[in-house]
Amino acid sequence: MTSLSSRRSRRMKNDINVVPYIDVMLVLLVIFMVTAPMITPGQIELPSVGTASDVPVQPIEVQIDEQGAIALRVREGGASFRPVDKANLLAEVRAVATADTPVVISADGKVPYESVMQVMDQLRNGGIGKLGLLVNQNAPATR
Repeated sequence: MTSLSSRRSRRMKNDINVVPYIDVMLVLLVIFMVTAPMITPGQIELPSVGTASDVPVQPIEVQIDEQGAIALRVREGGASFRPVDKANLLAEVRAVATADTPVVISADGKVPYESVMQVMDQLRNGGIGKLGLLVNQNAPATR
C-alpha cells in the first residue's frame, strides 16, 4: 500500500500557475501609473481671425444663416444672395464656378458646426478643390 500512496503524491497537477502573470501585471500597472502624469496631452494652436489671408479672386460665397437656410452669390459688386436648396447646392455651384474659382462658406456664429461641415463635405466630395471659410477680419482676435 505504501507504493500506491507514494504514486499518488508524485502525480502532476493540471492547474495553471497564475502567480507569475499577476506579478507581471502589477509591474506594468506601476510603470503606467508612474509614466502617465509625465505624458503631456496634444495641444493645437488655432489661427486667429486676424491672420486670415485675403482671397485674390472673386469667390463664390455659400451663406448659411441662423435657421440653416443656404444662399449663394458670386462676390462681386451689386451681387445679391439667392436661396438654394441643400440638395441642389453642388449643381448650382458648379454652374457658376470654374476650375480656379474658390468657394467660401460664411456661416452665422449660431449655426451648429455640424451643419457647416456637412455643406463643406458635400462641396468637397463634389469636386470643389478650392474651399475655405469666410471670417470677420475686423474682429479682435481672442485666445
